[in-house]
Amino acid sequence: MKKKSGDPQILSSVKNALRILKSFSTFEPTKKVSELAEQLGLAKSTVSRLLSTLASEGFVIKDEKTSEYRLGLSVLTLGGIVTNNLEIHNEAAPVLYKLVNDTGETAHLAIMDGLDTIYIHKEECNHPVRILTHLGRRNPSYCTSSGKVLLAFNDSSIVEEVIEKGLVAYTENSITDPNRLREELETIRKQGYAVSTEELTEGTKSVAAPIRDYTGKVVSAITVVGPIQRMKDYKIPDIAKKVIKAGKDASERLGYDERYFR
Repeated sequence: MKKKSGDPQILSSVKNALRILKSFSTFEPTKKVSELAEQLGLAKSTVSRLLSTLASEGFVIKDEKTSEYRLGLSVLTLGGIVTNNLEIHNEAAPVLYKLVNDTGETAHLAIMDGLDTIYIHKEECNHPVRILTHLGRRNPSYCTSSGKVLLAFNDSSIVEEVIEKGLVAYTENSITDPNRLREELETIRKQGYAVSTEELTEGTKSVAAPIRDYTGKVVSAITVVGPIQRMKDYKIPDIAKKVIKAGKDASERLGYDERYFR
């Protein structure tokens, strides 16, 4: 096997196999060999061999009728192990459940991975609607309330990386102006919560607040999301108070003591 010239410890074949796994998404749950080869810049023969290896271990499954691949149950198994061993997941779960009862809307727990935001826990309300907030889904941080919270309390260099990558418009409400994003993040830091109205998905609104660990660092965001028909503007201040309270409760469960950071 060839090794990446820049780092003798990295096997190119393993890295390419992981790139294949990461290429699947909610919007593209199935892929053909030719699609993956073009997307990743690899030879079809290389992609085919890697997929066969991944399939032998249950990480992908091939549909013999369409020749398309999709993720296998081995990915789900590993994901469950990771989630169950995340302290933030374990400590925030009861808080999420209470938040759903207090607001009547679905609540999420999100963390930042690279420049994206990922949902790691979700509690459904009694009257959920079809909203694309699947666990493990990667979302652009600049157009979700949880992502904006995580950016607002992160290093400014991360914000600039997001801007440099490009602020793509997913809806007409998406923030595409760098200065507007910087201004909104400053507002979020001052008020302690973020709101997103149809910035990533039309018809939805969300409110998010930070969760801190014992060092005071923001490690996650707690979010309430629902349809704009129920998440009326006049309700947002009350929802924000409940989300902020939930974030503080989760922070305390992680050992954060606000008295030491005043």
